[in-house]
Amino acid sequence: MKNKKIKQPSLMFALAVMILIIMTLVGGLIMLKSDPHILMIASIIIASFAALILGYSWDDILQSMVNGVNKAMQALFFFFLIGMAIGAWILSGTVPALISYGLNIINPTFFLPTGLIICSICSIATGSSWSTAGTVGISLMGIGAGLGIPAPVTAGMVVSGSYFGDKMSPLSDTTNLAPAIAGSNIYDHIKAMFYTTVPTYVIALTVYMLIGMKYSGANLDMVKITAIQNAIEGMFNVNPLVFLPLAVVLILSVAKVPAIPGMIAGIAVSFPIAIFLQHKSISDIITVLNYGFDLESGLDIVDTLLMRGGIQSMMWTFSMGVIALALGGVLSGCGVLTAIVIKIVENIKNPKYLPAATIITCFVVNLSMADQYVSIVITGELFKDVYKNAGLQPRMLSRCLEEGGTLTSSLIPWNTCGAVMFGSLGVSALQYAPYAIINWLNPLLGIILPMLGYSLLKANNLMQEEID
Repeated sequence: MKNKKIKQPSLMFALAVMILIIMTLVGGLIMLKSDPHILMIASIIIASFAALILGYSWDDILQSMVNGVNKAMQALFFFFLIGMAIGAWILSGTVPALISYGLNIINPTFFLPTGLIICSICSIATGSSWSTAGTVGISLMGIGAGLGIPAPVTAGMVVSGSYFGDKMSPLSDTTNLAPAIAGSNIYDHIKAMFYTTVPTYVIALTVYMLIGMKYSGANLDMVKITAIQNAIEGMFNVNPLVFLPLAVVLILSVAKVPAIPGMIAGIAVSFPIAIFLQHKSISDIITVLNYGFDLESGLDIVDTLLMRGGIQSMMWTFSMGVIALALGGVLSGCGVLTAIVIKIVENIKNPKYLPAATIITCFVVNLSMADQYVSIVITGELFKDVYKNAGLQPRMLSRCLEEGGTLTSSLIPWNTCGAVMFGSLGVSALQYAPYAIINWLNPLLGIILPMLGYSLLKANNLMQEEID
């Protein structure tokens, strides 16, 4: 943006703009119970008026929107591949087999930790915390009730496992959006998250095991689990060969093949499996890639679990991503975000405190704007240059965006994620939050560990790794 009449926004002006946007989003989401799309459009209008007041032309504003969207174009395209992969992997039997085998590991004594593993497997396979909680999570809630485990405890475990997979899966939209905003790539991003996610997961498993031990004497009702497995095995040829698409993606990721060709390969490998093992036609494959998988198994929970995927299923997320990126572009382009972040970082003298500032900012944006995508985009725009100037790797920022944005979203009742979890599990976020261990412990470790000198990923360390 170049204009001789342009004025730099003062801190008070920037705060006023952000407060007005927050009021628009929060008011619409809470009072009108609206989807965030139109509210985000209204927020773009507010940000555009602010830019006009500062002296920017309409062409400048449009260009800033384009710039904002362009920054994450790869992630936006990847959304379509995610939808195609989910549909193809269901059709080929990959996702159904993961669920069927996962249900086999349930044991009455270790229900909570095994439930965590099951939700983790399902959400990694689908890349979706919402679908996992709304399907397998519902089943686990019923099983937990039969064991006498309080609903908030089971719900917290389901949310933890669902968001672990959502955070770590290469099929997840947030796992692709965060590195796109930060300037990293998905594989480096996932590797960076292991520093804090592995200890978090170990602690969570241990705590869930300790909590669940008091219910170890209960008998596990296998009727529902057997019904699910029978329905799946009645429709799919469940055998280890169907895991090949997932194996291909994992092998290519280890080989550092770029995400898009790696995902395309994983989708392509599922085609012969669908044809020869599941007896599907090429027409079936094309339909599923676009519209997703459809079936009538006679068991509602299985139908709900597997009727998903396809390009069209990603349009809600895609449109939300485009609008959020456009808003971030305007706020960044007119300097509103810069004015705020300067005030935030001017008191940060050591880079080890930047992760804390980032995660807290994500949480505050989640509280105020009530959407994890908005939290990731806006916070990423705020801190991207700050991390670069501080000598930190882009994947350090993308990791913090996931920890502060993705994980905390479900802990807020009025956030879209918290609302979905309540609708699926019947337990409010305020009730299950203490037991959603991964969702609050991972951000805490993301704050504490860098302060202690562990997992602070500096750019000079990356250069040394490349030399070695």
